[in-house]
Amino acid sequence: MRLRHPFEWLTPSGQIRAFIFFFILSLLVMVSLQVTGAHLITKVSPSGILSFEFAGDLSAAQNMVNSWGQTGRVYAGLNLGLDYLFLLVYAGAIGLGCVLVARSNSPKTTFLANLGILLAWAQFGAALLDGVENYALIRVLFGTEMAVWPVVARWCALPKFAIVGAGLIYIMIGTVVVVVLKFKRRDEYPA
Repeated sequence: MRLRHPFEWLTPSGQIRAFIFFFILSLLVMVSLQVTGAHLITKVSPSGILSFEFAGDLSAAQNMVNSWGQTGRVYAGLNLGLDYLFLLVYAGAIGLGCVLVARSNSPKTTFLANLGILLAWAQFGAALLDGVENYALIRVLFGTEMAVWPVVARWCALPKFAIVGAGLIYIMIGTVVVVVLKFKRRDEYPA
């Protein structure tokens, strides 16, 4: 039995078009994030915004913000704002990618298809975690004295990256499986 996926409301060709749209938009926003994030790489935050996401400690996070200076804070705010758009488009792109791979699997690979559908749904959870993480980081950026916000950001970032990574790995491995099965069928039933 196959599970229902979050893009059932789109036709199969609509899913492909939506995937292409979200994929291209994800790439454009990702480039924008890289440009704004380049200003956040310092000795205190060697990985820029990623260092900030995983700081996990108010003192460390505040040191990063201070190392950025006033201009860096503006870039950090812009980066976090763009990330709210990014979380929508990457969830759509990865979710649709999982659905397209799941849909391409034959009935013999129901487990793989259901895994893809579960991962498609999970991308919305990753986006929600990303939104909470961004809110926590904005609180730190605005000078909060509450030590909980960097902890919240780190504990949202960890599962978010795990879910996104699992979706991307599924798409890559699933695509290989689909291609191998297609060639195998072609060899078994030559035209």
